[in-house]
Amino acid sequence: MPTRQGGAMTGGARSRSGAVAGLAAAALFGAGTPIAKLLLGQTSPWLLAGLLYTAFGLTLSLWRIARRSPRVRIPPAEVAPLAGAVLFGGVLAPVLLMLGLVAMPASGASLLLNAEALFTALIAWLVFKEATSRRIVTGFALIAAGAAVLSWPGQPQFAGTWPTLAVLGACLCWGIDNNLTRMVARNDPVWLAAVKGAVAGPANLALAFSLGARLADAAAVGAAAAVGVLSYGVSLVLFLSALASLGSARAGAYFAVAPFFGAILALALGEPFSWTLAAAAALMGAGITLHLTEHHNHEHAHPAVTHDHWHSHDDGHHSHAHDPAVAALRHSHEHTHSAIAHTHSHCPDADHRHDHHT
Repeated sequence: MPTRQGGAMTGGARSRSGAVAGLAAAALFGAGTPIAKLLLGQTSPWLLAGLLYTAFGLTLSLWRIARRSPRVRIPPAEVAPLAGAVLFGGVLAPVLLMLGLVAMPASGASLLLNAEALFTALIAWLVFKEATSRRIVTGFALIAAGAAVLSWPGQPQFAGTWPTLAVLGACLCWGIDNNLTRMVARNDPVWLAAVKGAVAGPANLALAFSLGARLADAAAVGAAAAVGVLSYGVSLVLFLSALASLGSARAGAYFAVAPFFGAILALALGEPFSWTLAAAAALMGAGITLHLTEHHNHEHAHPAVTHDHWHSHDDGHHSHAHDPAVAALRHSHEHTHSAIAHTHSHCPDADHRHDHHT
């Protein structure tokens, strides 16, 4: 088996790219939260969820058609994970969240929703054996603590066992969704996001209308569509890119910063500054620094494999022959990797799912 050192983008550059994508996804999602709260005064939560998902699913689908993007053919082994991700993250999670929110004050729900990042990380580490370290666990704990501080209402109110379990169940479903999505993250992220939106959006709309919901005025619907496209659609595409580059736990940790960006926007819209925001920023900043300075480096082996997925030729794992103009772009086609063992800094991304014995 040949041995090679390094790779143009297998280490720090790839992890930094994933970190940027994860933080950008969090910024878009977090910034959309204050706007979504305003829209909730004009439409039901269930209907709003349907509008958000449908808007980005339709928009991303039309975007792919306009760009004449190639048809995506996922391997048979990835059909079940994709279906599971859509079911858990697009259908079950919103249903459970709405059931919990109906009987629970927002103060309790805002704290409980931080459990999504925790469930994502625990499933990744305990079920899928994703590589971790003290640095990553400490960084995750600091980011989670910052999110908890930011969402602490002073005197949180919960509303009994069943509403609490419903919200926690939604977080668990999203944690499962994130880990299942990681298994198909090699595919075109725009296509993956479009599939999620196109399936989950109409499903939530159907549920909302069956419960008697009615559409608000055209301005509110248009605003919901805009939030859906940017804060949910584009955010999801970026999060999927982070999943492919970093793995579930690390991408989930970066996405947990979303409430901070929402708080910054709320501050810009007139809310007063608080020391809670400063404390959350310090905790999250320390956690992100620990993640960004991670160096997971050891010899590992890649088996020989022939497959079809999106890739570029600057990541150290794709050096097959190509027309130079094509090789410089991100593209998809069937290609073969020879068996190889090498050493370089890497994350548990789509190319590094090997076992760790230490």
